[in-house]
Amino acid sequence: MSSVKNILAGAALSFAALGFLGSTPAQAGVVVKSSGPSAETYPVGKKLDDAASVTLRTGDSITVLTGSGTRVISGPGTHRVGARGASKRTAFAMLTRQQSGARVRTGAVRGGATGSSTNSNLWNIDISRPGKVCLPAGDAITFWRPSIEGGETWVLGSAISDFHLHFTFEDGSATASLSADELPLAQNRLYDLSGPAGGAKQRLEFIALDETPQDPEDLAVALANLGCMGQLDLLSEKLAS
Repeated sequence: MSSVKNILAGAALSFAALGFLGSTPAQAGVVVKSSGPSAETYPVGKKLDDAASVTLRTGDSITVLTGSGTRVISGPGTHRVGARGASKRTAFAMLTRQQSGARVRTGAVRGGATGSSTNSNLWNIDISRPGKVCLPAGDAITFWRPSIEGGETWVLGSAISDFHLHFTFEDGSATASLSADELPLAQNRLYDLSGPAGGAKQRLEFIALDETPQDPEDLAVALANLGCMGQLDLLSEKLAS
């Protein structure tokens, strides 16, 4: 029996020496913003080993998202990607919490009055930022506005047919919701948004996620690959170290 124990102990030491036991895999970081001469080397969506270093030139600036939040790295020289800091998992969970599965009436408003001018949920559709919007499949659809002053009715019309619907922000509320039944994204994902003040229509393209990544790094990669840049910016902002 002792010889068996000795063999197992020796094997364990060998594996440990090779890094199979007793080691913690390096966490991945993701580039969420990039500018300057090295932007092509570190494009948005690029994964970086948390233990790796990046070499930047004058005028370079990259923002990297890791489990400890987002970090801006700039200036010439070699910089380590990872930085110690408190975990942002709780903040990430709050930011990506999904809406209730209950269906809501067109124009219904969620939440009480708030003076915040910052979108608090990654899945809220920011009416001030047209473009591609990624959404969890089958979820209620909530629109968000930067201001809560006054009531407003907006029109969301199909870009390929005459289908359209209205949703209303009540005075004192920043959000208004539609059910997934009222706005079936599987049938049409291109819409034009019109506000009460008139002006040019804003194009929205909804992208339904079959699966929603459950960690910040994978979600950042998905948002970057799908072109949902407004949400990528919000994710970076909310998880700032």
